Amino acid sequence: MNDKPAPAIYIQLKNRVTVPKGRGVMLRDVAYLIAVPELREQLDSILLFQPEQSDGNLILIDLLTIIPRIHELVPGADIQPIGEGRTIVQIKGPLEARKPSIALFVLVWLLLFFGSALTIMNFHADVSMQEVHVRIVEMLTGRRDEHPYVFQVAYSLGIGFGMVVFFNHLFKKKWNEEPTPLEVEMFLYQKNIDHYVVHEEYSKLEHRSGSSGKKEEVP
Repeated sequence: MNDKPAPAIYIQLKNRVTVPKGRGVMLRDVAYLIAVPELREQLDSILLFQPEQSDGNLILIDLLTIIPRIHELVPGADIQPIGEGRTIVQIKGPLEARKPSIALFVLVWLLLFFGSALTIMNFHADVSMQEVHVRIVEMLTGRRDEHPYVFQVAYSLGIGFGMVVFFNHLFKKKWNEEPTPLEVEMFLYQKNIDHYVVHEEYSKLEHRSGSSGKKEEVP
């Protein structure tokens, strides 16, 4: 017998991808593939899903959707999945070019500035920081100064410097390649959103399957 062995196709789904509105979701959009060269172009062009208006802007695609489409093109293919078995597709429409609003930027900046300042001032009032500064200066100099401005200015500058070091960021400059605490929190926030979307999409599929089953039972 001269039967050729089934071609091996290694597939790794991306975590989250963005597809322009109105275009179908292709296999190349959601996955990295390793296959023989003569199959790569055909595999990349497989249409997995054509989004409709009712589907919303978030779509879940998993291997149970992809594997049958690959077998339609390559019957008997040996598909080897790697990593996560699902990906989230975000449908985005064309963005209109808008000029940034200077007034809005100034308003947000003022809110953040005064909000942060009031937060620090209220914290210092709660822990009697003024009295602490007076006591520290008295211990260092041997005399009591009810308004140790030099020490307070140095302390204020130290807070600002400490924030820059802690957040590892000054405007667009980073001190090293480590992620900042804000970047880590944004990453965890996005990861939690993805988990929620996956859970909700699977819940919708289960609900649709249950509804279909009930309808079939009705005589």
